[in-house]
Amino acid sequence: MAHHKSAKKRIRSTKRKTEYNKAATSKIKTLTKKVLASDNVKEIEPVYKEAVATLDRNVTKGRLHKNTAARKKAALTKHVNKLSKKTETAVKA
Repeated sequence: MAHHKSAKKRIRSTKRKTEYNKAATSKIKTLTKKVLASDNVKEIEPVYKEAVATLDRNVTKGRLHKNTAARKKAALTKHVNKLSKKTETAVKA
């Protein structure tokens, strides 16, 4: 157990930051799953934009490495582009 006042404060702040980080990580995972699970481009578009914004926000906050976020965004973008191409082909036929 901590004895110094600063160490006690550090324990409290670490606990608070851990909760924020868990919530952020959970939100990223949830949005990613929503985008990858859906097959409708119209439904995906707002969720995709929110997911990309959340990833970028977490990079600036220092919760994610920029390359990790870039890799996740690339996977999401690839999925959305694949669906949009499939939709365009169906509309033309």
